[in-house]
Amino acid sequence: MKPRYLLPVVIFAQFAGTSLWFALNAVLKDLQILYPNSSNFLGNMTSAVQFGFVVGTAIYSIFTLSDRFSPVKVFVISTLIAAVFNLLIVWIKLDIKTLLIIRFLVGFFLAGVYPVGMKIMADWYEKGLGRALGYLVGALVLGTSFPHFIAYFSLKIHWESVIIATSVIASMGALMMFLLIKDGPFRKKAGKFNPKSIVTSFKNPSFRTFSLGYFGHMFEVYTFWAYVPIMIQQYNQHANFHFNTSLWAFLIIASGLIACVLTGEFSAKFGSAKLAFLCLSLSLICCLLSISFSQVNPFVFITIMLIWGMSVAGDSPQFSTLISQNTNPEYRASSITIVNCIGFAVTIISLQILQFASQYIPSNYIYLILSFGPAIGLTSTFNRTFLVKNNA
Repeated sequence: MKPRYLLPVVIFAQFAGTSLWFALNAVLKDLQILYPNSSNFLGNMTSAVQFGFVVGTAIYSIFTLSDRFSPVKVFVISTLIAAVFNLLIVWIKLDIKTLLIIRFLVGFFLAGVYPVGMKIMADWYEKGLGRALGYLVGALVLGTSFPHFIAYFSLKIHWESVIIATSVIASMGALMMFLLIKDGPFRKKAGKFNPKSIVTSFKNPSFRTFSLGYFGHMFEVYTFWAYVPIMIQQYNQHANFHFNTSLWAFLIIASGLIACVLTGEFSAKFGSAKLAFLCLSLSLICCLLSISFSQVNPFVFITIMLIWGMSVAGDSPQFSTLISQNTNPEYRASSITIVNCIGFAVTIISLQILQFASQYIPSNYIYLILSFGPAIGLTSTFNRTFLVKNNA
């Protein structure tokens, strides 16, 4: 029997750990002053943590760490190590190369937080996984937005307070997980290291299809999150308006929590595949509407951004559910982790493309590039969503 506190504790621990992800982005303006000669600061800092996550997920997956060992212990240890590396930004005077390495290491150990959190949920929820992952991925979305929230309420405090706060909160989440959560009853411990388990997963047509849909989602989501503050600043300049960047960046990114919860709650009734398809469709429309941002009034702009923030995240837990349901339970964590690995590699490509293209394309057209992600996701999943009967 599941303890009543299971879902809230895992959700908080996931939120707390993933708040480390964009901690640096929330204080980017203040931190960039310390590195005046560094070009492409936003893209490089975001790509560093993403690349660390890619390498980390590859290592965690190849050695099936969360399948061979207690996923709860892997989660706790990974969160604490990531929190310590995050604190090094405050404790040590870093040159730009060392800062990039630190962000890489934070991303590396976040590979033991996000996908392993999903593995823990899958081990506890044989039924209702779509709902459970809706709340869990919602926690990741809130964790991603949280540093902007701290930055908004720390306007008169040094940027270091944001970094310290995120590390402390992450450590609290790890402690709660360690004290209160055990491995789930549906966990199937893997045997010896089996690198073929990853190949075996991709032989499943449904697993391949929904993985490709997830990759399309990933092309858009993290680049959108990274550029939300810039999009707000660009609108303020064009429209001569004064949206508070930190506050609205938090609200727009955090709105994805609502969509994750809603898709989770309705997943049993409508099916994960159809809800993921709906979110991809809405985010594609928002991508296309971004060309009008320099001309619309503030209400329309912020409405589109909030809808975009919701739809860009709402499909993630349902893709994770579909991927989890279509893989071997003994190697579920490894399969989820390798899909995360590829997906986050896609985010690096997306970030670098947008950063490069922004030098040549006007700001009101640049975000059309993000539409390739949902377009690919919609194309790849249409048949299996509407024409092929599946278990989701």
